[in-house]
Order: sequence, then C-alpha cells, then structure tokens
Amino acid sequence: MLTLIVVLPLLGFLLNGVLATRLGGNVVGNRFVTVVGCGLPIASFALVVASCATLAGGGYAPVVEIAYRWAQIGDGRFEVAFWFDRLAAVMALVVTGVGSAIHVYSVGYMKGDRGYGRFFAYLNLFLFFMLLLVLGRSLLVLFVGWEGVGLASYLLIGFWYDDLANARAGKKAFVTNRVGDAGFLLGMFLLYQALGTLDADRINAAFTGPTLPAASASLVGILLFIGATGKSAQIPLHVWLPDAMAGPTPVSALIHAATMVTAGVYLVARLSGLYIHAPEASALIAAVGVATAFFAATIAVAQTDIKKVLAYSTISQLGFMFVAAGVGAYGVAVFHLYTHAFFKACLFLGAGSVIHALGGEQDIRRMGGLARRIPVTFGTFAVATAAIAGIPPLAGFFSKDEILWYALASSRGGSPLLFAIAAATALLTAFYMFRLLWLTFFGRSRMSAEAERHAHESPLSMTGVLVVLAALSAVGGFLSIPHFLGSLLPLPEVKPEFEHVETPLIAVSIAIAFAGLAAAAFVYGGDGARGERLRERFPALHRVLSGKYFVDEAYDRLVARPLYWVSDRVFLRLGDRTLLDGSLHGLAALGRRTAAGLSRVQNGNLQLYALLVFVGIVAALAWSARHG
Repeated sequence: MLTLIVVLPLLGFLLNGVLATRLGGNVVGNRFVTVVGCGLPIASFALVVASCATLAGGGYAPVVEIAYRWAQIGDGRFEVAFWFDRLAAVMALVVTGVGSAIHVYSVGYMKGDRGYGRFFAYLNLFLFFMLLLVLGRSLLVLFVGWEGVGLASYLLIGFWYDDLANARAGKKAFVTNRVGDAGFLLGMFLLYQALGTLDADRINAAFTGPTLPAASASLVGILLFIGATGKSAQIPLHVWLPDAMAGPTPVSALIHAATMVTAGVYLVARLSGLYIHAPEASALIAAVGVATAFFAATIAVAQTDIKKVLAYSTISQLGFMFVAAGVGAYGVAVFHLYTHAFFKACLFLGAGSVIHALGGEQDIRRMGGLARRIPVTFGTFAVATAAIAGIPPLAGFFSKDEILWYALASSRGGSPLLFAIAAATALLTAFYMFRLLWLTFFGRSRMSAEAERHAHESPLSMTGVLVVLAALSAVGGFLSIPHFLGSLLPLPEVKPEFEHVETPLIAVSIAIAFAGLAAAAFVYGGDGARGERLRERFPALHRVLSGKYFVDEAYDRLVARPLYWVSDRVFLRLGDRTLLDGSLHGLAALGRRTAAGLSRVQNGNLQLYALLVFVGIVAALAWSARHG
C-alpha cells in the first residue's frame, strides 16, 4: 500500500506526460487530463487514510515496506524502503490532502491554458517526489525525493517560460537549492562512514543508545541543516522563494503550503534523535529560525504584490517552525507545519482567486473594495488571515502559542530573548496580514476601469476548495499534533522558573494578535492616508524594506559578478580560448605550415624529382666513400 501511495502520482505524470504533452498537442483532451491529474492524487490520499487506520490498529508500530533492493556494496545494502509511523502519517496526510485540493483548484485556474496537460503532469511529478521524500526510510531515498522536488519546482516555477523572468526565477530556485544540498550530501557521507547505514530509524537509535557513534552529532546536524536552509528558505538561502511566485498561483500554494519548503523542518524532526545530542546545531537552528522569522516579517510589511507578501510570510512562518525545532519541541514544529498547510494554502489560493477576478492584477495598491464583489473569496481569506495572525480559536493560535511558550521555557535552549524576538515577529505577522486583508478587500476601490469590469467570483472548483481549506484553518488546531506524536517526538522539559507563566503567556499571545489587527486597522483604515503619511515620514526605512534589504543586489555584486569575472577572464579567455583553443590552433597552424613546405617539393615536376634523386645518390656515394 505504501508503494502504491508513492507510485500513483508518478503514474499520473507518465500518462499526462505521454498523452497530453506530445508535440502534436493534447491528443486525449482536457477531461482526461483532469480525471488522471486529480483522480490519482485523490486515490493516493485515500490510501494514506487507509494506512493511518492500519497504523492505529497496529498500536502505532511503524510499518516498513521494501519496494526493491537498489544496490549492494559489500555487506551494505541500499533498499528503496518506505517507513510509515505517526510522523510520516501526519506529513503524508498534509501532502496528499492539501496537494489534492490544490490539484482540484487548478482545474478552474488553468482552464484555457495551452499547457494544461503539461501543468498537471508536473504537479503529479511534484507530488510523487514529495511522497518519496516523506515516506523514504533511508536518507538516500529521502535525498532522491529532495532533489526531485527541486527539479519539479524548477519546471513549475518556470512553467510560463516564454517570459524570460519566469525562466530565470526557476533557475534561481534550482541553483540556490543545490548550494544547500552540498551540505546535505556531506552530512550523509559522515553518517554512513560512522554508522554504515542511512536508515533514519537506525540513525536515531544509534544516537540515543548507550554508546554514542564516533561522528560528531553537531557537525552532522549543522551540515544537514545547511540543506534545510536551502529547501526551507532560511537565511542566507532564502532568496529563491519570493521569486518562486513567477509560476502559476497553484504552484505557489503547493510549494509554500504543503510540500517543498516544509521538507527541511521534516528532516530535522525525522532525525530528532541526532539533534537531541547536538546542542550546538540546535542552538544554530533556533537562532537562524528566529532571525529569519523577524527578517522576513519586516520585509512583508512593505510589499505591495499580493503574492510577495504571502511569500515572505511563508519564510517567516518556517522560521517559527525552526525555532520550535531548535529548542527541542519537534512535535510543536510539526504542529505549526500542519496548521500552516491549511491557512497558507487557503491564502495563496485566495490570492489566486483575487488575481483571477481582476484579470491578472497583483498589486494591492490597485485593489480595494473587493469584499462585496467576491464574497466567498473574501470570507475564506479573512478566516485564513485570522488563523495565521493567531486569533483564537483558529488553528494558528494553538500552534503559534506553543512555539512562543517553548521559545521561552524549554530547557533545551529557551530564553527570554528568543521569546521576545518571536513575540515581536508574531505582532508583525498580525499587522502585515491584516494590512493585506484591508488593502485588498476594504476601503474604496482603487481598481482600473478594466479590472472593475472584469471583477467576478471564481468558479466552484476554486471557491469550493477555498471553503474546505478555510474550515480546516478554523478547526485544525483542535487536533493536538504534539500529543498525537507522543513518545516519537517527546516535548522538552520546562525550566522550573517558568512553570507558572504558561496561562499568562496565552493572554499575551492573544493580546499580540489583536494588537496587530488594531494597528493595521488604524494605519490603513478609512482612506489609508495614515499609511501613506507613515511611508513619506520614513522614506529610507521604506526603501530598505521594500527593497528586501537589497540582499539580491548584494549577492549579485559580491557573488555573481566576481564569479562571472572569473568565469569570463580566467576560464573562458585564458583557459578555454588561450590555452585549449590556442594550443589546438597552434598545432593546426604548424601542420598547415609543414604541409605548405612539403607541397613545394611535391609539385608534380618530373625533372625536379630526377634532380632530387640524382642529388641523393651523389650524397649517398660521398658518404660511403668517406666512411667506407
């Protein structure tokens, strides 16, 4: 059953890839593409649900299924084996459940696109690789899925490749992730050298056993986390994620909500046995996480593209997850991953509905007053906004509150400073999300005349998915994932001095959420004049935030241009053209000159040939007479 869960989306990719993307065009029609492209992921989701029932019936003992033996080197065997425990169950439900909803939404969003079949083929391929990543028992199988989602994201981000900017965005995502993957590979090499295995369960058992392995847990943990910073867009490898908005909006939802960007968090949670014994690596994870969360939240405050606001929001929320993982609350990190999948998918797909309604407009400065024009989109977007802001009793409140609690009280690295920065980020989250809601749906209309005429509610295939995701954003927090994961990912102990502040902290968390809401309503309420005055009063700060701290420009100047100079001047001009081409061209010129000299002798003149023979005979006789 586990193999079938993974293979079904691959089958959808092959069918649509062969039959619906031929050079002659779609030979089977969009209805076939829809049935295969949506039906097989839904079937995979149904099998995940059945597997969860089997897991529960077996007392939650992990289920192992070996698909085939990949290779054998000496006594070491590499198997394509799938591992299904409570953590894998949560992840697989999120990937197939939310992923299937995004597939259904795409039917309406991509209607009429000439690449309809190709789009669903790529979506199915993405889902296949993500399931391989989640269910793979070995880090080697996980790494195949890890690289596979990188490939699929490249194809989907650059889906509309006719626009060069989209193609560049796909390339940027691909290259940036390869930088992080170098660290992942080094970590795997060290683990295999020390343990002789790459199976995640055996790695955890080795590091939690009575005798620690020879490998440094912190060094391995840091190397693996470098890979996670690329895949989950943490500082300094976060720059690819905002540009990933170049793809169709369902792609943004799939990458940001349920699949690729959560892979780094999942990796750290899956190897929690290693990270428990890696305090230095865990401290680094928490520090990078909280810095990324605050950094991205400040940028989101000043963005005007509806999808870019949500992109930086995703980077920030992933930072929250790493804060929880860094202080040993791995179950809480997975809890926020789970709730984030619902409200962030709803927000991205809601943004797609807004863009669809306005004929492609994405600038929130040219929106406003849409609440009455697209009421279903507005209602679902408002629920998801409240959820991510932490308004009780919606899903985001429960998971974010637990992150704040353990950031303060965890005995594995919690501190008042970590809590203070995380709390400030939570305040910014509520502020920029309600700013987005207000500028998009409230106030006077700032739309163009064409957008006014075009504005309409999205079809049922889109709004129906939004309603389902909004409902999950509302009630998803009542299922306590940390308690479900139980002994698999035990929660850290609480510092004694903070044992009695948990209840007051809940009140602080609620106050933060409502303070962000009130601040956004005050600044952007009415005609939005206060927001404009604020921007004019602090132009330098606004320029820095809207310019995203100019990190891309710094990378271009400090990394890209020097590399281009070395590639052009050293490798191309000196190495390729001067040394390689020069030596080959020199040999060719020598050959030509030699041939030209010989051609003067071999000219077909018989008298010259007779003369040369005579001269040769005379020279030979003279030499013989002298030496005879």
